[in-house]
Amino acid sequence: MDNVIETHDIRKVYKMGEVEVHALRGVSFTIERGEVVAIMGPSGSGKSTLMNTLGCLDRPTSGEYILDGEPVASLNDDQLASIRNRKVGFVFQSFNLLSRQTAISNVELPLRYSGTAEGRRERAIDALKSVGLEDRMTHRPYELSGGQQQRVAIARAIVNNPAIIMADEPTGNLDSKVGKEIMNLLLNLNKQSGTTLIIVTHDPVIAEQTQRVIRLRDGLLDGEA
Repeated sequence: MDNVIETHDIRKVYKMGEVEVHALRGVSFTIERGEVVAIMGPSGSGKSTLMNTLGCLDRPTSGEYILDGEPVASLNDDQLASIRNRKVGFVFQSFNLLSRQTAISNVELPLRYSGTAEGRRERAIDALKSVGLEDRMTHRPYELSGGQQQRVAIARAIVNNPAIIMADEPTGNLDSKVGKEIMNLLLNLNKQSGTTLIIVTHDPVIAEQTQRVIRLRDGLLDGEA
């Protein structure tokens, strides 16, 4: 079994004044390389905290997290940023594109952050071609539809060949037709490249298209389907 993600008794405690908020209360699971997994849970269940932990945006208070063979729970901020850039591609509900930059410049950003110079433009072009936007490379976000902006965001997420793609409500700002197209695109990229896909969603229709659902409630696993 080739696990790309392993979590062991992950806990996250936020201190708000004298109050401690236990967002994660001891979460343990594995995700195999190439798997398509949904993370679901009601508001306040801890799914955003878990996503931030898996995406190396934050570190747990205690517990062990191994991403693609590397223990990351105790890394400092610079180390966390480095592994995040190399191992994780993000797709957000609000796209998170730089409004003054062209599509290709937005896609090049992870390569710039990692210090990649050679072949950077070619890799960005290939990523945009893979999401069907070879004719929109010089357009800025405001010149693109919502679906096209999300395709740019997906191209940006895959340009570094990450171990996992984390998609946080990727169809939340799109109508049902375009949302279906984006979901199909993500699933096809998973099939073609074998990149692990983790989708945080509240939509059962999207969850049904994944291979497994990790459910959270009150910071604990609430069973797996």
